[in-house]
Amino acid sequence: MSEQEKVITERELHGNPMLAMAVNKDTELKKFLVEYVGEKLDNEEVTVNMIAEVLALDFPEFVFAFAEENFLRGYQLGLDDAELLTRETQPSKS
Repeated sequence: MSEQEKVITERELHGNPMLAMAVNKDTELKKFLVEYVGEKLDNEEVTVNMIAEVLALDFPEFVFAFAEENFLRGYQLGLDDAELLTRETQPSKS
């Protein structure tokens, strides 16, 4: 292994640093969500992950619909990539 290679854990690979970010209350909706989640979890500094967890508990229909749409778009993108790769690797018929 070279000196420039960095070994990371699976948790680091799949972790999303945006989830740990504190939320800036720069819109009315963010202000409402941060205050609601902060009170519910008794925590002054609310992160994106905390909001996601509370939404999953209090509004599962929204989170499910959002996750389903995200999954389907990602799945379609994977299928499109696989089709493109298959077309690029097939020998041309001349």
